[in-house]
Amino acid sequence: MATSRDVRTNAIEHRIIKCGRSFERVHEALVRAVPALDPTLVEMLVRGEKEKIEAARRDLPKLWMFSILDHGALTAADGLKSKADQYVIGNPLTAERMTRHHLGAGLYAPLHVILYEDQNGQAIFEYDLPSCLFGQFGDDRITSVGLELDGELETALVAAS
Repeated sequence: MATSRDVRTNAIEHRIIKCGRSFERVHEALVRAVPALDPTLVEMLVRGEKEKIEAARRDLPKLWMFSILDHGALTAADGLKSKADQYVIGNPLTAERMTRHHLGAGLYAPLHVILYEDQNGQAIFEYDLPSCLFGQFGDDRITSVGLELDGELETALVAAS
């Protein structure tokens, strides 16, 4: 069987939110607003518990914190003391709504957001707009979920900022 390769170029809208609070206060606000991932969400999907899944989609938070990575610590090798955290945020129930149509959408679910403190002490969020990431698959069913994520993510980040 021969190997083939496809290449697709995609325009990504990159967002930057300059926060009105300190790095520490923004981090704390985001962690309070976006709860740690509930592992039962994945278990519901694996077991195919349709009624529980629909109830969770309706009643539980739209976004969950999968992990927080301290990127600032990585700059210590260069003698720098940086404040930078990468947040992995999403919802397995939302991801499933996209990956059922194209498994490649799993490349961007969950989402990645970085919060860092610039040289002037200002906290800044940066992220790529979900609808751009998911829109590249050319499937309106996936893009529409990406558009929902645009609003949900921006709401959480602006509230924390």
